[in-house]
Amino acid sequence: MGAGAARSRAPAGAARELRKRYTPADVSVFTRDEASRFVPRGDGDPQNDVVLAWELLYRLEPELYDRLARAERLHPAVVRWLPRDVDQIAEVGAGTGRLTMELIERGRHVVAVEPALPLRRILRRKLAAAGYGDRARVVRGFFDRLPLPDDSADLVVACSAFTPSPGHGGDSGLAEMERVCRPGGQVAIIWPNHLDWLAGRGYRYVTFPGPMSVEFDSRREAVELAEIFYPKAADEVRRRGWRRVPFEVLGINPPRDLAFKVLAG
Repeated sequence: MGAGAARSRAPAGAARELRKRYTPADVSVFTRDEASRFVPRGDGDPQNDVVLAWELLYRLEPELYDRLARAERLHPAVVRWLPRDVDQIAEVGAGTGRLTMELIERGRHVVAVEPALPLRRILRRKLAAAGYGDRARVVRGFFDRLPLPDDSADLVVACSAFTPSPGHGGDSGLAEMERVCRPGGQVAIIWPNHLDWLAGRGYRYVTFPGPMSVEFDSRREAVELAEIFYPKAADEVRRRGWRRVPFEVLGINPPRDLAFKVLAG
């Protein structure tokens, strides 16, 4: 099933909440590897499992996800804080390139690992349009099985993708990121959750101050995407009529922080 099929279920003007956009039948879109991670028992209901709904979004409506990712911009200090002038960078869970395009300026070569084929296609298209085809490579892979050699990257980073859940990182995913990182290099988790979990594994925390907003292309888009992704705040977004909506109005933590570890040299 392709993105066109998903759009036919949710036509323009019918901005249904994310967890209501898909049905259990949609899990058939997963490859065997994806199904083993996201629906290991062979079933699953995205209307009761929002994490599963996100995975279906990436595969059925990737352009919709890309619109959201473009609006949820990182705090500029996060990218500035990352090492620069390094040789090799590996990004895990690259999505449609929210961070990838920034990483190009910080290393000689970037390998962007992304499991969802539709997101990889969008990212490749963006890189080619920007003339970065010779400095970045987009490959298929999962947190727990990175298609990269040991000690091959100076910086290994994940942005808004890593969680303690085994299907989206966990201990095996963290071990893989550290395996790929060279001694003296750095592993960074941007926009992390479960900070105590990361701290217990030797990760330090950095956050940056200042107001932050989700920057939609238009007021109409702000309402549409709020209805899908921030349904509890949709009425407030509609009432205020803002194109730039503060993160606190949407009820989510802004992407202003990261957890990192420098591997022993």
